[in-house]
Amino acid sequence: MARLTLILVLAVLVGCSTPETARRVTPEISLPPMRVFGPATPTPTRKSNDVIARDYLDLVFELESGTPLPRLTRFEGPITIKFTGPAPEIAQRDLERLLDRLRREARLPIRQVGGDAPASINLVPVKRSQIQRVAPTAACFVRPNVASWKEFTASRNDPRNSWVNLVVRDKMAIFLPNDVSPQEMRDCLHEEIAQALGPANDIYRLNDSVFNDDNFHTVLTGFDMLILRVHYSSALQNGMTKNEVTARLPRILNRLNPRGFSNRIATPDPIDVRWKGAILVATSPKQSKSRRRAAAKQAVKLAEKLGSNDSRLAFSNYVLGRVSLGDDPIAALKGFLTAGKIYRSREDTAIQEAHVALQIAAFQLSADQADDALRIVDRSLNAVRQAEHAALLSLMLLVKAEALAVLGRLDQSAKVQQEALAWARYGFGDEGEIRARADEIVAISPRANQGGPV
Repeated sequence: MARLTLILVLAVLVGCSTPETARRVTPEISLPPMRVFGPATPTPTRKSNDVIARDYLDLVFELESGTPLPRLTRFEGPITIKFTGPAPEIAQRDLERLLDRLRREARLPIRQVGGDAPASINLVPVKRSQIQRVAPTAACFVRPNVASWKEFTASRNDPRNSWVNLVVRDKMAIFLPNDVSPQEMRDCLHEEIAQALGPANDIYRLNDSVFNDDNFHTVLTGFDMLILRVHYSSALQNGMTKNEVTARLPRILNRLNPRGFSNRIATPDPIDVRWKGAILVATSPKQSKSRRRAAAKQAVKLAEKLGSNDSRLAFSNYVLGRVSLGDDPIAALKGFLTAGKIYRSREDTAIQEAHVALQIAAFQLSADQADDALRIVDRSLNAVRQAEHAALLSLMLLVKAEALAVLGRLDQSAKVQQEALAWARYGFGDEGEIRARADEIVAISPRANQGGPV
């Protein structure tokens, strides 16, 4: 029975539930108005400038594929941005918040335009299915030297639209899904606008950045804003080579980030291509479950060489936990616990720890350890709010609400549940999905297992 419960609790919380495991156990829920985040409170990066310099060079002079980029490219002068089609009102609000941050934190001369005015960055809303036909693993993407979907599809193989051949950035198009939750669209705005402006690469070792394929961070961080500010420093110019930029970086960073003072650049830390390949297989929904688990185990083995405190080892264990759900719940729990221990030992992985904490808190709830579930959730809530991750926040609050109900604190439970559902309006969007998520949390509760009213 304990094994069955573990399968259920971990599976439903990552979207792996089935009609048999996600039965409706709550009355029809009245959904409150959507909640949205207020002023951003990014934490300045704690890295030293020698490490930031190394990270900047890897982000700017290489693509995700490993292909080197021959020169620095960026926009010259004022930067304009616009939606080229209808966008939800909440997306406009999120864009305005992001542009305000880019002006204040990255010091970029960027503004929104409308109508027929040409724009440096064109935000092109399209259906999710259109994106998946051309980029099956992408939620959204950016392309140079095009401004519309028609222009993109007509010139997909044109070498002039290649990142490698760019000399200066004049025009970019970002293709956003217009039929997803508000959070998904906002996440795309942050990541793709940052890429249109600056680095075209993602690196797994960057724990405090959206420039990371692990997708833990969904809004631009203090580190990201510093990277963009460096990219548009007056000491750099379009067309500079990696060696030319390298010679100027220490002085630029010491001026912009004096707390990280350093006169050198850290030793290169190349990604192990075997580890990255294993992670790509382990996280690919197109691969079989058995192949994904084998790849995750290989990633763990390869990452162990990086050190017991390395975040890539934690991520490998987290992935192993996810792909083990349903088939080997003991291995899943072990993976999550190992990942959580590593993330808790580091200063720069609070949001990563929160993702793991959700899994462990849900397990504690299902095991009738409501006090432990509350403690685990409360420990992570501040980090989740600061990271502006509404979907994760709503799930954690749903677990908290049910734990409070198990303890008989029904008034508090109702209040927390309403807050959770308000954040779910932003994080998940679809009302049917919100209600299903709420049902799934209640389904793992001791109250549901006892067959009494919930």
